[in-house]
Amino acid sequence: MASAPQPGGPEAAPITLPQRLLDSLSNDPESAGRAWLARLPELVARRLHDWELTLERVPSPGGRSSLIALVRQADGTPAALKLPAPGSHAEQQRAALAHWNGWGAAQLLRADPEDGALLLERLHSAVSLRSLPEAKALLEAAGTMRRLWVPPAEGHPFASVADRTGAGVETLRLIAAGTWAADARPLLDEALERRAELSGQTPEHVLLHGDFRQGKVLAGERAPWLAVGPAPLVGERAYDLAQLVLDRFEDLAAGSGPAAAVRRRVAKLADSLDVDRERLRGWTLFRAVEAGLRHAAVGDRRRGELLLEFAGWL
Repeated sequence: MASAPQPGGPEAAPITLPQRLLDSLSNDPESAGRAWLARLPELVARRLHDWELTLERVPSPGGRSSLIALVRQADGTPAALKLPAPGSHAEQQRAALAHWNGWGAAQLLRADPEDGALLLERLHSAVSLRSLPEAKALLEAAGTMRRLWVPPAEGHPFASVADRTGAGVETLRLIAAGTWAADARPLLDEALERRAELSGQTPEHVLLHGDFRQGKVLAGERAPWLAVGPAPLVGERAYDLAQLVLDRFEDLAAGSGPAAAVRRRVAKLADSLDVDRERLRGWTLFRAVEAGLRHAAVGDRRRGELLLEFAGWL
């Protein structure tokens, strides 16, 4: 897929868009995402031209809301060019990466506010913490998270945990009103009650990754492990850590005594990072129920039901 050359400008880059990105954004012919896909080769070409980059390749399967292209800078240094789709909060991601300045996360090298393009330190995308045994992966993940939890800059653009989690409450109630989800309503009520309690008593306001998972921590040259792909917000560490509790939940579910294993993971992660166990349990319950309902609503019933079962073990 490529667009025609623009008069007086760089020619469209000869790229093949990853199928995962096409599937995610091309369903609605009237959507901003579909229009962005049509312009993407031109946008890539403009960034290559303006930032003096040489395109190597576009890795696949790639992401669902942005294009990543592996490039080299004018001096031969490898880098990764990221172009986010409309509505993917590129400014918040840029602000977070700039604030971390390479501490625990990929280094931001350049950014363009017009198209949201980011030029990032290149990491080893094929090697994430998911390649490690669980105990080692959790240890390295905890160390990386600790580096990211810093006070936000004054006048920061990030939403709070309370705002982000509150925005989808009514949608969750509508999903749970469906016939298939009738059994999940008591669990949802408990999760929403815990969210309200925790949001009203926030003990700290630090910068959070927002979507921290083992698959978003990649091997690097400058540091052994660095985080990528934040969905940054500000709030308490327990909210961020809850996503790590949920990581690789299928492995826990497949083992013996999954309920006890889940509670041990909560206790271990909370203690290793000095996070209150009950607050971590509460946020994990909310995030598990939220993710379970949303997965089931878009057709992934098996994964959704397993997440709801996970929530029940807490």
